[in-house]
Amino acid sequence: VQLQASGGGLVQAGGSLRLACAASGLAFSSYNMGWFRQAPGKEREFVASISRSGGTTSYADSVKGRFTVSRDNAKDTIYLQMNSLKPEDTAVYYCAASWLFETRESPSYKYWGQGTQVTVSS
Repeated sequence: VQLQASGGGLVQAGGSLRLACAASGLAFSSYNMGWFRQAPGKEREFVASISRSGGTTSYADSVKGRFTVSRDNAKDTIYLQMNSLKPEDTAVYYCAASWLFETRESPSYKYWGQGTQVTVSS
């Protein structure tokens, strides 16, 4: 199983980035998917999740209204559209796969990607 995250980079505050996470080696449409992030010196935190069909999404309060999670089951890929970025969004972003519906807990996710760095300058 491999989850390959991409799309990170350096952006100014107020800017946008779109992350992608391509999955292989698993029945992608059978998994609920999530995005997490970890900033230096901080614990990994939940960002967003999306159900198997894409019909249900959930967001951390800190990103609600700015970030949008989506998926394309035909391409085995999930996305995270990040708008109005803030310096506090700076972190390594990880995608993950879970059997559980709408879970925000890291231990609930079975497979993890390698992460992609997002840096927002002020």
